[in-house]
Amino acid sequence: MEGRTRRIRQPRVAEIVASKLRDDILSGRLRAGDILPTQENLYSEFGVSPPALREAIHLLETDGLIAVRRGNVGGAVVQLPSAERTAHMIGMVLQTRAATPADVSGALLHLEPICAGMCAAREDRRTEVVPYLQAEIDFQTAHFEDVEQYVRNARRFHEALVARCGNEPMILLIGSLELIWSSHESSVWGDGDEAMDRKTMRAALRDHQRLLDAIAEGNSARATKLAVDHLTAARRTTLAAGTDRTIEARLISHDR
Repeated sequence: MEGRTRRIRQPRVAEIVASKLRDDILSGRLRAGDILPTQENLYSEFGVSPPALREAIHLLETDGLIAVRRGNVGGAVVQLPSAERTAHMIGMVLQTRAATPADVSGALLHLEPICAGMCAAREDRRTEVVPYLQAEIDFQTAHFEDVEQYVRNARRFHEALVARCGNEPMILLIGSLELIWSSHESSVWGDGDEAMDRKTMRAALRDHQRLLDAIAEGNSARATKLAVDHLTAARRTTLAAGTDRTIEARLISHDR
């Protein structure tokens, strides 16, 4: 409407204080485990009222950037954003939308092979990709007889594959889906009712080694195809063993 002045909402004092502290945390000036200054010190620094400071602390706590400890050893402790917390949040959103494990594994069937191809295309793959994936295969091999932990150990390879693709947004977003699927798969094979047979376990380990070999050779097309084939088989096996229930965010651990 002509002649009307558009009003811009002024940020509240608490939001200004929270924004400054948020920038300190995200920029690294405040590190994980650091304790925020006392309210008295913050009052001296910002010159605002105690209620405004308490609201600012609450805003940061809501963001998940601090954890407030009560009691004699209380204080606001800095905690950085993490893939695990992101996965938990995504898991909660997916649960409200009644998304299923099949939905998550279907997404990974399209997305994880892209990461495999990216790993193979990295010029520095022999130092930044191959040793990390080989370490996971070696760990998986050394603990092959630990049937209860086999799936969790095998999933570490997939999580590492995404983590070494070289693109931070993809690492965060696809990595979060990996953690959600890992939690579901571990719940299926670790509840005592189901046990993965040795033939399937050996086949998965061979698939991991073949995929690593393709990555080491720099063969993106082969790495992508091997990832698709492996994920298709693994997805079919797990979904056949576990009911296709709604995603359960509670299964996703914050601290892995």
